[in-house]
Amino acid sequence: MTKSPFPASHLRLKRAYAPAEPEDGVRILIDRLWPRGVSKAKAALDDWMKEIAPSSGLRQWFGHDPARWPEFQRRYKSELRQHAEELEHIRALAKAKTVTLVYSAHDEEHNDAVVLKDVLLQK
Repeated sequence: MTKSPFPASHLRLKRAYAPAEPEDGVRILIDRLWPRGVSKAKAALDDWMKEIAPSSGLRQWFGHDPARWPEFQRRYKSELRQHAEELEHIRALAKAKTVTLVYSAHDEEHNDAVVLKDVLLQK
């Protein structure tokens, strides 16, 4: 694994249902669908990058089933290879400030934000 292009502490993960805080820095929603029951004001987002979310087909296949996690990671990383420009945009932001990837999944260990963070930390 190569060295991260920015300090790992500059990239955070946070559920959309948790309150926004100043230390979140730049808040980017990375889900394809808007989080149910969350107002735009409460979300306090700086950006919504739904294009880097897993495809609808992959999201539906995964269904947040931990048994499918290893294969989901492999497939999602493959999809992310098509979004180099978006990934570089997030990396550039994280070089200068904290970036929080906002997601709505209930499982904090098996979700697309975990995979995306891993990909962003590699260069």
